[in-house]
Amino acid sequence: MADAARILIVDDEPLNVDLLEQELELLGCATLSASDGLAALERLAKEPVELVLLDVMMPRLDGFQVLARMKADPELRHVPVIMISALDQLESAVRGIELGAEDYLPKPFDPVLLKARIGACLEKKRWHDREVAYRREIERERERADRLLHAILPAPAVAELKAADRVAPRRYEGVAVLFADIVDFTAWSEAHPAEEVVANLDRLIEASERLVALHGLEKIKTTGDGLMATANLLQGHADPVLACVRCGLAISEAARSNPAAWQLRVGIQIGPVVAGVVGRDKFSFDVWGDTVNVAARLASLGSSSALYLSAEAWSQVAGRCAGEPLGPIVVKGKGDIEVHRCLGILDDRAAAALGDGAARAELSEDSAAEVQATDVVIVEQFGGRAGEGDPAGLEHVGVRRDPERHPRVLLDQDHADAVLAVDRGDQARDLAHDHRRKPE
Repeated sequence: MADAARILIVDDEPLNVDLLEQELELLGCATLSASDGLAALERLAKEPVELVLLDVMMPRLDGFQVLARMKADPELRHVPVIMISALDQLESAVRGIELGAEDYLPKPFDPVLLKARIGACLEKKRWHDREVAYRREIERERERADRLLHAILPAPAVAELKAADRVAPRRYEGVAVLFADIVDFTAWSEAHPAEEVVANLDRLIEASERLVALHGLEKIKTTGDGLMATANLLQGHADPVLACVRCGLAISEAARSNPAAWQLRVGIQIGPVVAGVVGRDKFSFDVWGDTVNVAARLASLGSSSALYLSAEAWSQVAGRCAGEPLGPIVVKGKGDIEVHRCLGILDDRAAAALGDGAARAELSEDSAAEVQATDVVIVEQFGGRAGEGDPAGLEHVGVRRDPERHPRVLLDQDHADAVLAVDRGDQARDLAHDHRRKPE
């Protein structure tokens, strides 16, 4: 029958095996047999059983050796074993129980005693199997709950919640906050099928989550089409603003390469924040403070793709990023604040050419309008020097993006001999430079 208990009989006496098979069949059990210890272990490795009836005296491998190997095997140690011994071999039965056998069965076999002891062992095995199944189900649910926690909370917050059953609210200093927002998402979503909207948004959010982790940031939340992430909050970061700039540029590129071809506005601010877990039935980890508000307001500026930094954030990357000051801009809830638009990241040679952030490279207003927030900016050192650092000493300094356009570069102090090259994409290409002095 399908639900019959499978019992392995291990005995080198064929008559004993035949007798046990007959009795067990009357009890509704299915039987297997092995004539020695090695054959028994080979059979156990291939076929699961609920119970083993194990004789002590056998060739090649005796019952005690088989029992010891079963108890040492993680897959077999929970299979119950009843030792078979003659009435005058009681000491052997006791030794078997000490080694881990559940019970013993004396020869000749008494049908009533056989039924009682086999029934008790099988019931115990069934309870053990149920317990194992329950534990596995509990572990699956625990892993599922853990995945859900990590989807809601940053990893350090999950660890604290598990250890202390709460996440204590704290004030954190020097936290860089990044907000990213899709330009005109509402209008786009109303003009496209719901399936397309959700599919493209999910693709962008998944890419953003990977990029956030790649750049050492912590995703805090997504709200509608917006993403919020931090650097140097729960996990320390040596250069949080530059990490946010790199991440913002990468996410902007992911938005542009999305089938929806979205433009993304990114706002970055650095300062103190307060963080903690709120809610009971549906709790969430969140961050509050003026730093958060400013980053969110910056991400709402303009109507095209751009990366905006506050004066505090820009001071952390000046000399390592190219950008333009937009001057005081009215920000809701803050009034006038200084804002910089980041145009890209300088490579190592560029940073050295400009020197310790003392010099600043800025695009003119006309050319800046041509440069997207995700452009990679490269500065190269040229051998010639402009007189007294006067930008007018160079007729054209820049890059020919096409024959009709020559983006102009303004260089302050004594670094007018550096050339700012703007190249769309993640890799610099060889660019033609025009670097002629005006005739005197």
